[in-house]
Amino acid sequence: MNEATVPAAHPQALPEPELVCAAPVWERVEFISDLHLRPEDPATVSAWLSYLEHGRFDALFILGDLFELWFGDDMLQRPPEASGSELLQRSIQALQAASARAPVYLMHGNRDFLLGSAFAQRSGVRLIADPCVLEFANQRWLLSHGDAWCLDDRSYQAFRQMVRAPAWQQGFLARPLAEREALARMARHTSESQRNTGSATASAPDAPDYGDLDAATACHWLRATGCQTLIHGHTHRPGQHDLGAGLQRLVLSDWCGLSQPPRREVLRLDRQGQFTRISPEQAVAPTPPAPAPQPAP
Repeated sequence: MNEATVPAAHPQALPEPELVCAAPVWERVEFISDLHLRPEDPATVSAWLSYLEHGRFDALFILGDLFELWFGDDMLQRPPEASGSELLQRSIQALQAASARAPVYLMHGNRDFLLGSAFAQRSGVRLIADPCVLEFANQRWLLSHGDAWCLDDRSYQAFRQMVRAPAWQQGFLARPLAEREALARMARHTSESQRNTGSATASAPDAPDYGDLDAATACHWLRATGCQTLIHGHTHRPGQHDLGAGLQRLVLSDWCGLSQPPRREVLRLDRQGQFTRISPEQAVAPTPPAPAPQPAP
């Protein structure tokens, strides 16, 4: 695929994104992304399951890459003794319980873009498009995984355009499950080897360099959707970026129990439109009672 097929940075007409309207009872909405769940990182799995069980969110948005690899919903049919089956079943059970208490929204990432309706039905999550708009706290918030707007990584954009095509996915999913797994693991290994070569950052020295979002594209989408704030993941570099003219983007943290110190963070948004970055442990802590009014002297 040549460079001419890579999406332009400034499309003239943007598709109407999916809209999620907050329920009147929502007091706190939380966002996480890039957990990359896998058996090799049991600390992240444990923190994730505890967060789901005890979380105090009124709605949860998972903005991509919940799983390190996903090569088809028929993974749900693998026998219990298969590698990763225990993690998958525990995650589904935890998602079922959490989504019975509050809506859980899931967006595809660059690792798990083949998550489908069978997984959503089993787990109780609601699949949302990338990007989508959330109406909450009298504002509109633009949500994305973020990888589609890392335009400087032209080789990845060409790859992304190929694997997101319905014809490619249909052909891939027609292959035997074991073959798909082998291909997915080989692709991951190749990608990580390329990105980890001299790509560490000061904020996350053991994290691969996923590039960064094109600021002009982010601003274009924000203006077109009537939003002031973009919330996204993918880059593994949590932060807050002023885009000018009252626009900003909030970058979510990845979760990695193998790093030193471990990385995991929840972005909480309240009804006043204020956001805080907290650990999963802080997210499940009971809200302290309001102080009793003091009698007048």
